Amino acid sequence: MGPIMSTGETSTAHTVLGCQITDKTVITLFVILVFSCLVAVVGNGFIIIALGMKWLLRRTLSAHNKLLISLAASRFCLQCVVIGKNIYVFLNPSSFPYNPVIQLLNLMWDFLTAATIWFCSLLGFFYCVKIATLTHPVFVWLKYRLPGWVPWMLLSAVGMSSLTSILCFIGNHMIYQNYARRGHQPWNATGNSLRHSIEKFYFISIKIIMWTVPTVIFSIFMSLLLVSLVRHMKKTLLALSELRDVWAQAHFKALLPLLSFIILFISCFLTLVLSSASSTPYQEFRYWMWQVVIHLCTVIHPIVILLSNPVLRVVMKRGCC
Repeated sequence: MGPIMSTGETSTAHTVLGCQITDKTVITLFVILVFSCLVAVVGNGFIIIALGMKWLLRRTLSAHNKLLISLAASRFCLQCVVIGKNIYVFLNPSSFPYNPVIQLLNLMWDFLTAATIWFCSLLGFFYCVKIATLTHPVFVWLKYRLPGWVPWMLLSAVGMSSLTSILCFIGNHMIYQNYARRGHQPWNATGNSLRHSIEKFYFISIKIIMWTVPTVIFSIFMSLLLVSLVRHMKKTLLALSELRDVWAQAHFKALLPLLSFIILFISCFLTLVLSSASSTPYQEFRYWMWQVVIHLCTVIHPIVILLSNPVLRVVMKRGCC
């Protein structure tokens, strides 16, 4: 994903042979990718509709639900962009990876990916502050202040995401301008040298920094939350020996969505970093494999939210009825 792509410096015969060998596999992965993205679009669309209707009816929305609807909206748009980009790439596998169409798609992908990571980070921060049983004065103060900060936190996340996408777009445009000046020769040695330098140092540096900062914030606060919940669970189980089994099941059900959220977020972050660090041609099996792995992570989490959130679960049951 993203602008760090290479068309591969292989001969035409080798490329055609490679496409023949992996044709069925690539088609299968393409179908799986599109299907998983459609599932994510439906799941996130349901969250947007359910919380949006609640917002319209009550004229207000809790801070937690504002974060959820923002995350769902960014993921909904991201999956639509992923479907559009990969359909284009599938139909035009030998296209130059920095042409104007892909530049536009990459601009939207960079923005929405960064926004999704930031919204997940803010959601983890919110969970920690509101749920953790920490008695430090800073946490007590944050519990009362945080709901009023949520709109500003969301705006800050949008601003950081915009900065990421603009910086990446500048690099994309530089490569395309150099490509256009050299008479549209994608295998020109000088052009390749510039492209690989920008890919290796510019794109990767921007993305690693912009993705790692919210991921570190997420990891710190979710670790604090888990430690707090485990301590609280031990105290509760020791105090209520007669209801130990019931309370253990209740705490396990509460911990399961959080653990799945952490695992999916970290897995998605790692696959994004690894896929961005490797320059893979569109025709190759690895490109499509990375796409499937990345977006399977984003498919599962909306389902977890729908099953674990009481409000959404009730709306879903009514909708099914």
